[in-house]
Amino acid sequence: MPILQTILMGIVQGLSEFLPISSSAHLVFTSNFYKVLKNIEIVQQSNEEIFLDIMLHLGTLVAVIIFFRKEIWEICKALIEVCKNKEILKQTQNDTAINAKLGIYIIIGTVITIALALPINDAAEHLVYHPALVGGLLILTGFVLFFSEYLSKKRTEKFDTPNLKQSILIGLAQGLAVLPGFSRSGWTIATGLFSGLNRETAARYSFLLSIPIILGASMVYPLIKIDVKEALSYNWTAIILGTVVSAIVGYFCIKYFMKFISKFSLNIFGWYCVLMGIFTLIFFSIFK
Repeated sequence: MPILQTILMGIVQGLSEFLPISSSAHLVFTSNFYKVLKNIEIVQQSNEEIFLDIMLHLGTLVAVIIFFRKEIWEICKALIEVCKNKEILKQTQNDTAINAKLGIYIIIGTVITIALALPINDAAEHLVYHPALVGGLLILTGFVLFFSEYLSKKRTEKFDTPNLKQSILIGLAQGLAVLPGFSRSGWTIATGLFSGLNRETAARYSFLLSIPIILGASMVYPLIKIDVKEALSYNWTAIILGTVVSAIVGYFCIKYFMKFISKFSLNIFGWYCVLMGIFTLIFFSIFK
């Protein structure tokens, strides 16, 4: 696997994991576009390519953990305190109670995500080899972003902490986003917005909710499907470089996106998804 390809995919992953434009779709586009340029047939991904995808996601996981390290630490401490004294949850204004409830909602959202994602995972893996269809799903993501902004503007009351109903809805959105083209951050932030969360809270909760899912996939998938002997033949220099690049780019992407979303609309990303989706749909319909 060429180093240039893995670095390019690391940049793409770092940007698209946290921007609402679907990292899985862009990894599919980048990989298959590279194959088209090199006159390589678009066929099933090799185990090395699949492993690279996992490692790139692991890179962005490192980025989100470093960026939200203080919040994660407070949530973990609060959950431990609640295990010792469940009465804390009854306190509405206590910081420990607020952080503990946030941790519980993340756990609930993760369970909902897994319950929805597992049955459609095979279909999601199959879509990787049909980039034109992924382009169509990316167009739909764009319209979801438009719709969420429209409904959010109509709401007069905005919440700065998620509740049980919102955590379930956002968990369902994250489950659907296992399909390439359905942006995980886009669908979860959009669901947060039209369910009543303020802009910054919707983004922060979306990023925190991504941690258990990415961590689980990064640990479980290689154990199940990657052969150790085969893995020794991988281009580890290229894989590690791509992973480091995805972590660095991902960290700065989170940093500046959090500032962006607190002030500006997601419609610009909606238009990007629609236009990119149309281009991809046409391009890969021609170059199959």
